[in-house]
Order: sequence, then C-alpha cells, then structure tokens
Amino acid sequence: MLLIECDVLVIGAGLAGLVAAAEAADRGRKVCIVEQEGEQSLGGQAFWSLGGLFFIDSPEQRLMGIRDSLGLARQDWMGSASFDRPEDYWPRRWAEAYLEFAASEKRSWLYQHGVRWFPVVGWAERGGGLAHGHGNSVPRFHVTWGTGPAVLAPFIRRVREAEAKGRVTFLFRHQVDDLLVQDGVVCGARGTILQPDASARGRETNRVFSALFEITADATIVTSGGIGGNHDAVRRRWPIERLGRPPTDMVAGVPAHVDGRMIEISERAGGREINSDRMWHYTEGLKNWDPIWRNHGIRILPGPSSFWCDANGNRFAAPAMPGFDTLEALKAICATGHDYSWFILTKAIIKKEFALSGSEQNPDITGKDIRLLLKRLGREPPGPVQAFMDRGEDFIVRDTLETLVDGMNGLTGEKRVDASRLRTQIEARDREIANAFSKDAQVTAIRGARRYLGDRLMRTAKPHALLDPRAGPLIAVRLHILTRKSLGGLETDLSARVIGHGGDPVPGLYAAGEVAGFGGGGMHGYNALEGTFLGGCIFSGRVAGRAV
Repeated sequence: MLLIECDVLVIGAGLAGLVAAAEAADRGRKVCIVEQEGEQSLGGQAFWSLGGLFFIDSPEQRLMGIRDSLGLARQDWMGSASFDRPEDYWPRRWAEAYLEFAASEKRSWLYQHGVRWFPVVGWAERGGGLAHGHGNSVPRFHVTWGTGPAVLAPFIRRVREAEAKGRVTFLFRHQVDDLLVQDGVVCGARGTILQPDASARGRETNRVFSALFEITADATIVTSGGIGGNHDAVRRRWPIERLGRPPTDMVAGVPAHVDGRMIEISERAGGREINSDRMWHYTEGLKNWDPIWRNHGIRILPGPSSFWCDANGNRFAAPAMPGFDTLEALKAICATGHDYSWFILTKAIIKKEFALSGSEQNPDITGKDIRLLLKRLGREPPGPVQAFMDRGEDFIVRDTLETLVDGMNGLTGEKRVDASRLRTQIEARDREIANAFSKDAQVTAIRGARRYLGDRLMRTAKPHALLDPRAGPLIAVRLHILTRKSLGGLETDLSARVIGHGGDPVPGLYAAGEVAGFGGGGMHGYNALEGTFLGGCIFSGRVAGRAV
C-alpha cells in the first residue's frame, strides 16, 4: 500500500481543485492532488467549456453600452435563485459573497493572471418576463479569449510551478473510496490505484485495480464535480413536482466519470448534501456526430429567432423561447410526454444565431485565430455548425415546409407533425414580423435583442418571415435534453468547511466547485444566470485554498 502524508489533500484536478491547490501552495502548504483520471484529463470539465464568466459592470460591458450594477445583478440573481428553504442560509450567503466578488476583484484578479475576454458580451438566459424574476436584465456572458483552456492556464501554471518547488504532488489514476475519519475529524483518504490508461481526454478509462493507497492530511478539500455523467443519479434526484417526469432519453454533456460518487463518500464521513433536486440541464442538445464520450451531446447556444415547437409540432409559449428561460422550457418539454423538441429556422438565422457550446466547437476563439473568427460574419454558417448540418443526425434541410415535415417525421419514425397545422402557426408568426406593433412575445423579444449592438452585429438575425424563400432553405433541428450541472451539493460555510447533519462544520473537511453546488450547497438556487459556473469554481476554490 502506498502511504503519503501532506498538509492539504485535494480530491479532483478540475478548475476548483487547481485553484484551491494553487492558493494553498502559495501559502506554504504541502499539497497532494489526487485524480481518478489520467494526466491527460487535467482541468476536468472546464477544459471543454466556452469559457464564459459572469462580471458586473465590466469594461467590456461599458464598451458595448451596457449599464450594469451590483444592485441590478443582485436583483437578477436573487430573482433567479428564489431561495425559499431553511437550508438556503449558506447558499444565500455564498451568493451575496460571489456577487461582491464578481463586481469587484474577480476580473482584475484574473486579468493579473493573464486572462483576457472577447469584447462582445453575450446575453445568456434572458429571463422569464418579470423584472424581479429569473434572468439577466443585461448581457453579462464574457467569453474568455482562448475559451476553457485559457481559464485553466494560469492555475495549471501556478500548480506546476509549485510542483517544481516540491509543494505540490500529483497522483493521477488514484480513485478515492473512503475518507479517513479519526475521532470525528477527517484526516485524509484511502482508495484504489487504477491501472494506467492512455485513452484521450473524455474517453472512458478502465477501473482495473493496481494497488491501494492511503493519504493523511491536516485538511481535505473535495472538488470532484457533479453528477451529470450518471443519468440514473440525475433521474433519482429529478424534481418531479417542479419539472414533471424525468426524461427517459437524454444526451450527456459531460463524460461518464462525472458521477457524483464523492458526494456519498463525503456523507459517510459526516458531511451533508442539500438541494439535491436543484439541477441545470439544457433543452437544446444535439447528438455529437463525432463523439468523444459515450452518448456525447453538444449544446446549441441559440439566438432568439428560431420557431420552437414540441414533438407534435405545437409552438411553445413564452417564456419557453430560445435563450430565455431554460427550466421553463425543460418543464414544457417534459409536460408533452416526449423527450425531444424542434427548432425550425432558416439559413439566414442559423448562420448568425447558432453557436455551439464547448472549446472544441469554437476553434477560432479557442485558438485565438482572428482570421478564422471573422468568417463568422460571412455568408455561410460557422464551420462547426456547417459540419453538424452536413453530418449530424438531428438536422433536416429542405426547400419547402411540406418536405421539411416529411423529413422530420422520417427522422423520428413517429409521424407526429402535421404540415398544415405547422404551416398555420408559422404563417401567424410571420404576419407578426410584418406587423410594426405585434402581440407575439417572441417577435417583441427579437426586436428588443437587436437594440443591443452585440446582438445586432453577431447574434440576432434581421427579422424576416420563416417561409420567405429568399431566407431559405428551411432547417429543422431535433433537440434533446442534455445533462450538465448539479445546482445543489455539499453544504459549506463561507470558509468552504463542509457542514454536518448537526449544523456544525465537519473538522478537516472542505468542499469547492460543483460538488458544493459551486458554494454553500447551492448558491444558484433554483436557476442559473449562465456564465457563472466557472466563476463559482474559481471563487469557491480560492476560498477553500485560502481557508486551509
């Protein structure tokens, strides 16, 4: 058995774990990082992200004419979170602390670490329709220049520098099976050393036993991520009373090893999971034509113009509109009894409004390639979007609505969509486009979006009739529910100490990142404002690394 001693044990080498390790090592602590995957997976899920970060009143916002403030952001966050439980005490306090961080030193601290941002601020999760309810009142989605890998880079650099100085030790292919507890104090972990596996990042790796290990530590920080890769666990936690029956068929937004096993292990050591029924899954998932992991799904980041209908071809009502209220759209889809829905749009819309989430789907921004980036302003859809149109099984491209519906019904084999009924709805929508006033909430929202320069330039097509052949061809996209984030998790105080069932901290045990609901056991509450997940990993990881 391998026996190791250290000051701080970090379980998980994702973004939160790297930030925590860097902060602890900078304070002279001897840190050991254990990770069940190989070194090729360093950085975890942040590597695959678009690199969106939530800032308040940033220079990028001001450059784009956006007037933001801490007060407005607090109104949006609390309206989205809708905290309403006794156990929301710590999540609410984490939310307040995070908002202060996002309005003050978050950007400058990351800027000092070399992180930069694309100048056009995105407007994600636009909301449910009420000023005091869910959604961002202004654009706040700051895409990192270099996407997820560029967010990780400074923390990987810091930890590697600490490793060279002997302050940090990496133990890859080490799977924690239990936390060590002595007299009520968590004092390390034990587990299994897995056989080496050179599979590429994101691919499933073996779980073949090689040896045992035991690590003793003064402090243990759990940063192991959420449950999105474990669909059985997602369904067990599914809030049926709020969202309806759990989907039978979903695509996976994260690899299989994102399974939440450290939550149960932490509970056995005395910790408490709260808000497990709060989760964040997307409604605009595509089956990846070139999958990396099993059942690999990619999310569309939609602009506001696509016609969205259920499996039977019935248009969804506001606020279930593209990019506005994710959980209301999820609830509407679940209520139909089917696990998929449809976008219907034109080439004019897809070339401007479709972006795909993920570092690998945005080679221009990830690779910091300005020449490639400028092609987004051209006459054709971006290369990754065109690849899905050409090769993805969820895309139907036709010249007429009737042949489009034939393709939709052929794809599903269910013949649920009636062409005449669908035409009636689309023609009604198109009349509202021609109406300078309009009672259609989506048409009003499209016009409102184009008042923002960033949307007008890059994210919102000029309003036009979907059945106008000059804007064609017509495109139908089958959308799957895509698993992604856990909004609940291990309860923690403002020092990232895990709280036990009696309400007191468990000595020696800390948690950060998604396993802690990004702080406190659920600082997002019921909803998320988007672009906030990486920031929560950074903030809670920093708190934990400094606290130990």
